[in-house]
Amino acid sequence: VQLVESGGGLVQPGGSLRLSCAASGFTFSGYSMSWYRQAPGKERESVASITSTGGSTNYADSVKGRFTISRDNANNTVYLQMNSLKPEDTAVYYCTTWVGRRRWGQGTQVTVSS
Repeated sequence: VQLVESGGGLVQPGGSLRLSCAASGFTFSGYSMSWYRQAPGKERESVASITSTGGSTNYADSVKGRFTISRDNANNTVYLQMNSLKPEDTAVYYCTTWVGRRRWGQGTQVTVSS
């Protein structure tokens, strides 16, 4: 199982970023996927999740209405569109799924600052 995140960077408050997570080594279309984040000095927290078919999504209250999770099962990729970014969204963002055990990508840094 391999999960590789990309798309992070430095963005001004109010800006947007789209994160991608390329998955391999398992039957991607059969598994729910999630995004978590970890800010400095804080615990890792759930941001958004999506079912295997993409038919259902769930969001943390802190990102509802601003972030959108989606997936492309043909290309084994899950996305996180982040709009109206705030400084408190600054964190390392991780793609994750449960295949036998919890699997994590290496993370991608998102910094929201003027």
